[in-house]
Amino acid sequence: MRRGGEIRKARRGEREPGLVAQLRRPPGGRDARIMLLAQLLDRAGTGVWAAACVLYFTFVIGLDAGQVGLLLGASGVAGIAGSPLAGHLADRFPVRSLLIGAHLLRLVTLCLLLVVTDFALLLCVVAVTHLGDRAAKTLEMLFATRVAGERRATYQALSRSSANAGYALGAGLAAIGLAVGTRGAYHVLILADALSFLVAAALVWRTREPRGRGLVAAPSPAPVPDAATETAAAEAPAPATGRSPWRDRGYLRFVLLDIPMHLDDSILGIGIPLWLVSRTTAPHELIPAFLVINTVLVVVLQLRVSAKVRDAREATGAVALYGLTTLLCCGLLAAAAGGGAWAASAALLAAAVLATAAELMRSVSSWELAVSLAPREARASYLGVAGMAQSVQKTAGPLLLTGVVMAAGPAGWLALGAAVAGLSLVQRRAGLRRLEELSASSANPAPAAA
Repeated sequence: MRRGGEIRKARRGEREPGLVAQLRRPPGGRDARIMLLAQLLDRAGTGVWAAACVLYFTFVIGLDAGQVGLLLGASGVAGIAGSPLAGHLADRFPVRSLLIGAHLLRLVTLCLLLVVTDFALLLCVVAVTHLGDRAAKTLEMLFATRVAGERRATYQALSRSSANAGYALGAGLAAIGLAVGTRGAYHVLILADALSFLVAAALVWRTREPRGRGLVAAPSPAPVPDAATETAAAEAPAPATGRSPWRDRGYLRFVLLDIPMHLDDSILGIGIPLWLVSRTTAPHELIPAFLVINTVLVVVLQLRVSAKVRDAREATGAVALYGLTTLLCCGLLAAAAGGGAWAASAALLAAAVLATAAELMRSVSSWELAVSLAPREARASYLGVAGMAQSVQKTAGPLLLTGVVMAAGPAGWLALGAAVAGLSLVQRRAGLRRLEELSASSANPAPAAA
């Protein structure tokens, strides 16, 4: 018994090394390590611009609140097209080259912000920048799925940890420039973001892309064929290369249901702060704590949460937990409106913790299901369509929270939590059914060929 316990403990130690050890030797080896560094620098630059863009457009360019809202809204709509466009191109061109192109595109458009002041031109520049941003994130996911193979969940956890560390670093750097507040200081922040894209492109250029254009998953060593397998391969139907995700109702259903499974992002970034200001007596100084809680918990816990989701079936279970966690989070937000300052503060902080827990489960389950529910031969284009879920949520989520949920008061939060919990169960059932269909379709050709 003692020896068996030691063996299980040793196996757990081998399976779940620490964050630093995983970053040193991530799934995918050297190329993955370079890509994680590129993502860290990319997100640091993005954090700089995200913290400064509204103030830059307002105080430097001179736009009013309505123009800034239209500018950011149009960029969100443009970002929806970035994911499927990247997936479509990745079926035909190397992912590595496309990702370098996306970084350079954002580099050019950000530099244009230094000289463009006309609102119509700004609309185009910001839209193209956001399209490149969403395309880059999808291409990073495709690259990771290729180099990490079956350990993509572990890579995703490392990616999330490095990305959050980059965002925090960028926000800290932006605070320095915002404290100065001059036009030159804002220009330095823009150049810092542009420089991060240039360095990220240079790092991606140093990676090596696995062979096989359009192949997302790293190819496994092919067994030596014998006469029986050659005959079966000759009689089996051809793989569905070029299969369109837009005609796959089962996958489109998954993408549609995946949109509300990203609402934790809007709840944490928009819903909780605005609810604190408008409907509770909690102090406004509490708002920065929400970002601190999210950043720290994601960096510390993402790898551990990912270790619990080892395959697609476990990912469907994580989807159900996402719905339950979101329901509890919304319940706390509804309760925060009826208490005093201390009770409201405690409820809001607990809601931020639950929203982060939902994010931890979503970041693993959404990606794992997006990969596992797609046909292996056309995963690039399928994952491009799956990336639309997050883009649509970023555009529609804030409008839903501010225009519907918060307008309805505490009942709005309870209705939102119940809806997300119900849809998560629908997503779980649909995911399991889709997995069974894919398993059956892959098993049927073999008996037919025999």
